[in-house]
Amino acid sequence: MLNRRKFIKQTSLSAAALLAVQWAAAEDTAVQRLVILHTNDVHSRLDAFPMDGSRNQGAGGVAARAKLIEDIRAEAEQVLLLDAGDIFQGTPYFNLYKGEPEMKAMQMMGYDACTMGNHDFDAGLENFATQLQHVRFPVLLCNYDFTQTPMEHKSVPYKIFTKGKLKIGVTGVGIEMKGLVPDNLAGNTKYLDPVQKLNETADHLKRTKGCDMVICLSHLGYQYRENSTKICDLILAKETEHVDLIIGGHTHTFLDEPALVKNKKGEDVLINQVGWGGIRLGRLDYEFMPYKKKNLAAAKSISVGKKT
Repeated sequence: MLNRRKFIKQTSLSAAALLAVQWAAAEDTAVQRLVILHTNDVHSRLDAFPMDGSRNQGAGGVAARAKLIEDIRAEAEQVLLLDAGDIFQGTPYFNLYKGEPEMKAMQMMGYDACTMGNHDFDAGLENFATQLQHVRFPVLLCNYDFTQTPMEHKSVPYKIFTKGKLKIGVTGVGIEMKGLVPDNLAGNTKYLDPVQKLNETADHLKRTKGCDMVICLSHLGYQYRENSTKICDLILAKETEHVDLIIGGHTHTFLDEPALVKNKKGEDVLINQVGWGGIRLGRLDYEFMPYKKKNLAAAKSISVGKKT
């Protein structure tokens, strides 16, 4: 009898172990999905464009954007919401309140991270640092050294987000300030080579931290016809390793679909940008297959607001 009970117990344990292995294997082969939402160069456009007969009448506005984001979060389990800079400057809201309502609106919409654009310096670094009290998401920059400025310890080079079973590393690069940001507003900020710093950061995220995907928030600009040697997102993508996606800003470029570039290793890098003024919301749907192989399943540039 004792041997029979022992046999039944061992058989039950073996069956339970087998089921556990099968469940684990099923989870390993399950497709992981991630939705990336993004904006850039919103430029203090809290309201929709006025109904004045202009091309953009009725477009944009944080109320319409917030509703879109809410609806997407209701149907997608894993969502990242990111911004590629130039949050400030462009409407009287900034002139009067120096960025407070813009930051509060982004916090209420649940942004996960942002980077800085050149216009985010427009009221000075002390002001930008002050406005960060209204948000809980990080400012990501790997190529600005803010030592001995009001922004010291107020930004981080990267952040890793856990989305389901996925580890998503996000970093940011800012544009050369000379000629765009007055010296008195930039202060002691040091601009570092964006290609070198991005490669170092992406290598750390992918190889040391084991991220399944690396995203760069870039305010370098998509492309420059007048100066082909100026660092832009198209050049950045070609010169990088371990970067999967560049979400761009600065040049107010409306891309109907992401641009595909081969990096130094011959691997795909996607670049996307959605214009300016909060007129569009970028949406990228990724699927991660077994062994974390990723695939862009869908890409949309969603119009925000309603035109009459």
